[in-house]
Amino acid sequence: MAKTHAQHHTDPVLESGMDYAEHEKTYNGFITGVKWSVYGIAALMVVLYFVVIH
Repeated sequence: MAKTHAQHHTDPVLESGMDYAEHEKTYNGFITGVKWSVYGIAALMVVLYFVVIH
C-alpha cells in the first residue's frame, strides 16, 4: 500500500478577479439611469395631470 503525503497548501490569494473600476462605472451608470427615469416619470405625471384635469 502506497503512503500518501499531505499536500502542502499555499496561502490563500486575497486578490479578486473582479474589475472594480468597471464595476463602479456600471453602478454609477445604473444610478444615473434610475435618477433620470424618476425625473422623467415625475415630469410625465405633471403633464398627465394637466391633460386629464384640464
